[in-house]
Amino acid sequence: MSKRHHVFELPVRVYFQDTDAGGVVYHASYVNFMERARTEWLRSFGYSNAQLMKELGVVFVVRSLKLDYLRPALLDDMLTVTAQIREVGRSRIALHQTVQRGEEKLVDAEIHLVCVALETFKPVSVPEVLREQWKD
Repeated sequence: MSKRHHVFELPVRVYFQDTDAGGVVYHASYVNFMERARTEWLRSFGYSNAQLMKELGVVFVVRSLKLDYLRPALLDDMLTVTAQIREVGRSRIALHQTVQRGEEKLVDAEIHLVCVALETFKPVSVPEVLREQWKD
């Protein structure tokens, strides 16, 4: 399997701050979990967000996200948050992400990122150093 098709996994513990008064994970907390996973996923290709901004003058921004909440996560759960490339365009990346508790899928998501120039926030090509790693 190519590195592009590899499913990146990040373990995440549910803390009190992630939940509502009943100990159920608040819906927006899943977005934060997935953001953390995408940040670490990017690091797995050798770049942090800070490096992209400083060295290449670009940043990836969320254009759209679609989340399907299937089951709730609870206080103290140990979760696995995944990230996997689905498609790479000129300036766009489509990712599939999940949040799981063991084998049980809790959230299924499609995320579309756009690579933009840091100075103008206009779309630019995905850096070749990343594109090369994301080839089939």
